[in-house]
Amino acid sequence: MKNAIKLSVLIPIYNEQQTLKEVLQKVLAVKQVSEVVVVDDGSTDRSPKILAQLKHKKLKIFRKENGGKGSAIRYALKHATGTHILIQDADLEYDPEDITALLEPIRRGRVEVVYGSRFLGPHLNLLFWHRVGNSLLNFLVNILFNTTLSDMETCYKVVPTKVMHDLNLVSNSFDIEPEITCKLLKRGIKIFEVPISYIGRDFSEGKKITWLDGISAVQTIIRLRLAP
Repeated sequence: MKNAIKLSVLIPIYNEQQTLKEVLQKVLAVKQVSEVVVVDDGSTDRSPKILAQLKHKKLKIFRKENGGKGSAIRYALKHATGTHILIQDADLEYDPEDITALLEPIRRGRVEVVYGSRFLGPHLNLLFWHRVGNSLLNFLVNILFNTTLSDMETCYKVVPTKVMHDLNLVSNSFDIEPEITCKLLKRGIKIFEVPISYIGRDFSEGKKITWLDGISAVQTIIRLRLAP
C-alpha cells in the first residue's frame, strides 16, 4: 500500500535575487508539493521585493532578522503543515525536478527518510576543497555512527514532519545539516539515498559556505555522538 504524502518544502533565503523567482517557479510546478514555506532571513538585496510580487495558493512567505540558514529552517518548520518536510536551497544548485524521485521510496512504504546524494548522481563544478571537506565529514559520520552515507551534507532531505519536530533542532547556521543527520542516526533511523543532479556555484556566484562552517560541522558531529 502506498503512503499518502503531503510535502512541505522549506526554502531559507538570504540574498538570492538572481535565482529566487526561478527556483520558486520550479518548486511550485512540482505536483507532489503541497506547500512551500519561504523564510527570508533578512536579505539586503532585491529578494524581499521579488517575494512581495509573488502570489500562489501553495506559497507561504515570512521574513525575519538575519540569523543563519539553520534559524530560517527552524522558523519555517514551525509553519509547515505537511506530513513530510523537504529543504530546498534557493540558489538552484539542486534541481526541483528530482523531488519526485526522492518521494517515491517513501510513497512505496519502503523507507522513512530519503536523502538526495550529489555524489551518486550527475554533477558539475564541485569545488575541490568543498569535495574534500564533504568527504571528510562523510567519513567522520560513517565512522562514528556506523553507517555508509555518501552525502550527509546534502540539502535534499525528506523527513516526516513529526520526526523533524522531535529532533529538537537548535543550530542556527549551516551546521543544521550535520545536526539533522546525526540526530536521525542516533535515533536508529536508517537513511535511504537516491542520486540527484547537482550544478554547484562558486563564491563569485554567491556561494556562502566556507571552511569555517566545516569546522563547525565537525564540532557538531562529535558533540552529538558524545551526547547521552
